[in-house]
Amino acid sequence: MGTVLKGGYVVELEPALVERVDLRIEGERIVARGQDLTPLADDEVVALSGKLVFPGLVSAHHRLHTVLGRGMPRPSLETYQDILEKVVWPYENALDLDAVQVAACASGLEALQCGTTTVCDLHSSPKAISGSLTRVARGLHEVGVRGLLAYAVSDRMGAVGREEGLEETVAFAKKAKGRFRGQVGAAPSFTLGPDALTGLSEALKSLGTGGVHLPLAEDPLDERLCNENYGASPVSRLLEAGLLSPKSQLAHVGHLDWADLAQVIATGAWLVHTPRANQGLEVGYAPALKFGARATLGADGVSADLFAEAQAAYLRSREAGQPIDVLRYLANGHRMASQMFDASVGPMREGSIADLLILDYLPATPLTAENLAWHVVFGLGSRHVEAVMVDGVWRMWARRPLSVSPTVVAEQAREAASAVWARMAEAAK
Repeated sequence: MGTVLKGGYVVELEPALVERVDLRIEGERIVARGQDLTPLADDEVVALSGKLVFPGLVSAHHRLHTVLGRGMPRPSLETYQDILEKVVWPYENALDLDAVQVAACASGLEALQCGTTTVCDLHSSPKAISGSLTRVARGLHEVGVRGLLAYAVSDRMGAVGREEGLEETVAFAKKAKGRFRGQVGAAPSFTLGPDALTGLSEALKSLGTGGVHLPLAEDPLDERLCNENYGASPVSRLLEAGLLSPKSQLAHVGHLDWADLAQVIATGAWLVHTPRANQGLEVGYAPALKFGARATLGADGVSADLFAEAQAAYLRSREAGQPIDVLRYLANGHRMASQMFDASVGPMREGSIADLLILDYLPATPLTAENLAWHVVFGLGSRHVEAVMVDGVWRMWARRPLSVSPTVVAEQAREAASAVWARMAEAAK
């Protein structure tokens, strides 16, 4: 039994394409594309009446666990270091495994409702490490979203915490399958001593994955502390440890000089632009136009609305006088996911994984390949997401998630958030 999507406009991002064509999905794949496809006897037929069939979006750098901190009481802070030491790290220390799973479910549901079907999560819960990535996967599995999951290895909690993080990373990556994959992850480089870099390199070798997911130069603090503590810049240290490759994901990348940025680009690493998170933390504008051909978008700790992220990225780049190609940024998310999952993700073509959206977008002007970028920036949004398919299975229909109750998820998240906040308050006494 398959599913035939009839009468919709199929959208592809790079090269841009808007075409009135039918798709047939069987199992997890698109198996046919053409004009007026004839359904088989037992096929489900979905009449789209001119709605858009859009590829599911990818958040290439995400922090699912931060959703429970949204609106949390916090002191008035002036520096990035204050934010880390007085808010971010105490919050992560207060997470337990139940909160980790609830946060993944709540944040994953938000992603689904926004049309984001793949999240690349960099997780951190220093006092609840063992089993944490499995709990993240369970939370996402409840919703039906695809996940590339990594634990942010760090020396911040000492050698024991570092080794637990490495063990969690390797153990999960070896057993992850289906809609989930594991990846080696790390905290900012100034939290990584020589032993941590060696451990990350060994983890990559043991898994054969070849790249690491970590924040890089989100703030000038990264370079300053690396030079003060280790006598070398973040980029030099990562290169020397062999951690950068075409399978690496480097988030933020806002404060590198041209020589270091050129070295990073030369490794073929994916550079993940996070404009809304950068604005929220007031860490400055990342020079996204200079990120090269392998640049994409991530939502970091804000909502997984990649339509909003793309709009913020484009408009902010225009304001800075360095306009980016927003369709390429979105399409690169699919290229990266295809590389990590070893399958075609994004193209609406035969053989590709069926991760797609149905959008009830009725534009006031013609929608063509030539003006698709303008519609993405100035018209399309998560409000138009009517249905979502992941891995060939409908996960949302008529704007209703099919496997979880949003009310129940929200109630569980509020309860977990209250417990996390209470543990933070107790620890601060």
